Amino acid sequence: MPLDHQLRCIGCGASELPPAPDFHCSHCGELLEVVLPQAPSEAKTWPERWRERRTSLVAADTSGVWRFREMLPTVGEPVSLREGNTPLYALASCGRRLGMRQLWAKHQGMNPTGSFKDTGMTVALSQARTAGFRWVACASTGNTSASVAAYAACAGLGALVLVPAGQIAWGKLAQALDYGALTCQVQGDFDDCMRTLNAVVRQAPVGLVNSVNPYRVEGQKTAVFELLEQLGWQPPDHIIVPGGNLANASAIGKGLREMRERGWITRLPKVSIVQALGASPLAAAWRANRGRELIPVHAETRATAIRIGNPASWRKAVRVLAETGGDCIAVSEAELAVAKAEIGAEGIGCEPASAATLAGLKQWLTRGWIRREESVVMVLTGHLLKDADYALDFHRGQMAVDAAAERLRRPPVAIPADAAAVLAQLEKVGRA
Repeated sequence: MPLDHQLRCIGCGASELPPAPDFHCSHCGELLEVVLPQAPSEAKTWPERWRERRTSLVAADTSGVWRFREMLPTVGEPVSLREGNTPLYALASCGRRLGMRQLWAKHQGMNPTGSFKDTGMTVALSQARTAGFRWVACASTGNTSASVAAYAACAGLGALVLVPAGQIAWGKLAQALDYGALTCQVQGDFDDCMRTLNAVVRQAPVGLVNSVNPYRVEGQKTAVFELLEQLGWQPPDHIIVPGGNLANASAIGKGLREMRERGWITRLPKVSIVQALGASPLAAAWRANRGRELIPVHAETRATAIRIGNPASWRKAVRVLAETGGDCIAVSEAELAVAKAEIGAEGIGCEPASAATLAGLKQWLTRGWIRREESVVMVLTGHLLKDADYALDFHRGQMAVDAAAERLRRPPVAIPADAAAVLAQLEKVGRA
């Protein structure tokens, strides 16, 4: 059975259950986190139980989140779309180019709505429905809106999503609309959406399911349980995560911490975060003062999933960086575009934000902070089709990259309906 739990402030340590509408501590204003009770002695057998559930036909067992329910808080009947169970890919071509033999991608974009958000949303929506909410709401740069809309529909609840007008990929907006959400395009950026939404949930009985919701983090942490299971419970040397609102890095760190406390692993991999240069307040703070103080920025990047200038979970993320010995850096738009095409050339598509992981890895290899003989897992957070326009612009030559990246472009070629024309194209690229 799932464990009971407490909600505790990450700042002053006060316990709060039930939580405030915006999931901030009523004493000091910091975020809350779920604290599980001490695990029973039988916990050492749980990994075997989780493996056996992979062949079960029980509804909860088919979810890659609820399969790990012993490590989740009690939140009522699961609202599930069979999330999780995402693949771990070996990146052979990228690894060869970089001189690495142990390079993997954990592709969270293979979730039901195409992003890692689903693993957290299943827990958040389950809790919201149990708490009696008829409506749930989020501010979003895209992926969260799609996930909230889908899981609210599954739960029979209304979904309200606030998105920044003109700053969301159409593929993501289409999902929110198709899943039946009330979608409001706010004149402003993500931070304006979040500020507006906080005011809404304080005035109306609407459940907030953004990543400040600690139940979201609980679901998202199961990705690292699954990852370690796929690696035979042998931690890699590094886990690299894109950084936007920073809850995902926080969740991964929390999951690793809980695994070590229960003796399933004996060491923590270094968890590191990569941000886009135009939306890199944590990278700047980490470089300036090791994350003691963060100065919000006006975010600008085509990687819309991480276009956030005032990340809510930055203190949680700093704790993970410090605890695991990780690092945080920023990469340019050109580096993102090239890295995305390199991942795509493996036959593994991802959205632009996900490619920050590979772009960051290349920087760290150059600096010597990551060694080529070390094992690295990059977390890909979203599917290629979330932002198909980005890929099209790159391959049609509508993005500025250096000359060396031209080898990655694959623009469509117009030819007559003639076999000779096709053969000529094959000969041209040397693939006949």
